[in-house]
Amino acid sequence: MRALSVLLLTLLAAIGHTPDAPPAEPLTWLSGCWRLNRGTTVVDEQWLNPLGGMMLGTSRTVKSGAVQEYEFVVLRTSATGASYEAHPSGQDSATFTSNTAPTGDEVVFENPAHDFPQKVGYRRINPDSVVAWIEGKMGNSSRKIEFPYRRVACGAP
Repeated sequence: MRALSVLLLTLLAAIGHTPDAPPAEPLTWLSGCWRLNRGTTVVDEQWLNPLGGMMLGTSRTVKSGAVQEYEFVVLRTSATGASYEAHPSGQDSATFTSNTAPTGDEVVFENPAHDFPQKVGYRRINPDSVVAWIEGKMGNSSRKIEFPYRRVACGAP
């Protein structure tokens, strides 16, 4: 009986031990599906769980039932920084970078050479609320556009 107990404890310890588990990813809070409703405009954004230092995101803006724009994003993180590679509909791709590794509840990416925006950011307000924003210069004036998202079930109508 004692041998069976030792065997059982050994098996339980082995099941709980994951030597190759990936390190904690800093932007896990961004994972999932997010929605912004403004009048007849709906903006949906979805982020796959981070894995291997990478997240994949999509965004779709629909106004009065018609798609206005969409975007695919590759977000990479490392110990020294992060990059946000945007592929917007009807525009050239652009990469924005952060020279510090994302931690906590906010990440900001910059590309001073880009037309508009020059900055892209995300800030977690709480587990079900995120504010995304784009900002920069347009001509001679500064502009900032915020997108206050609420968490929704993925696949929600």
